[in-house]
Amino acid sequence: MQPFRTHTGLVAPLDRANVDTDQIIPKQFLKRIERTGFGQFLFYDWRRNADGTDNAEFVLNQPRYKDASVLVAAKNFGCGSSREHAPWALADYGFKAIIAPTFADIFYNNSLKNGLLLVKLSEPEVDLLLSNAKERDNYRLTVDLEQKRVSDDHGFSTSFEIDDFRRRCLLEGLDDIGLTLRFAENISEYEKTRAI
Repeated sequence: MQPFRTHTGLVAPLDRANVDTDQIIPKQFLKRIERTGFGQFLFYDWRRNADGTDNAEFVLNQPRYKDASVLVAAKNFGCGSSREHAPWALADYGFKAIIAPTFADIFYNNSLKNGLLLVKLSEPEVDLLLSNAKERDNYRLTVDLEQKRVSDDHGFSTSFEIDDFRRRCLLEGLDDIGLTLRFAENISEYEKTRAI
């Protein structure tokens, strides 16, 4: 996992509530166990028409949001099944941070454990960011995990809360395996004392 400290990126507005994990990464694409290769299938049913062509109306297919790395969405993002593939798909597509008023609990934890920063802001703040991203070309946000702030170049700046433990893991780039490996020497010493 790569450390996350500060990221400035183009914003894509996904003005939809209750976006579930089956829309984020549909079930037919869950055949891999690697964390890579899922980005091309992100929001597949919304990005593609029935004949397989690109849906020009969907936000991620619009040229102005190409290379967006900050996603702003409405409430209850990531609801539905607990598939860990959802944060994998978002990260593989290129998103570094997602901002919404609320997130489904399992999705929230899965995302943080996989290096994807989720930021909870108030509904009025999210509405403003959605509006800015729709109305301003090349609208960018800076998400600063060290200072716990989200800001733009137009005067918007607000703080956000995050659990201290999860924040430290993101800042240091530590997933659950990385945390365990910090105690590799202790584990080896313990294993030597165990009866076989």
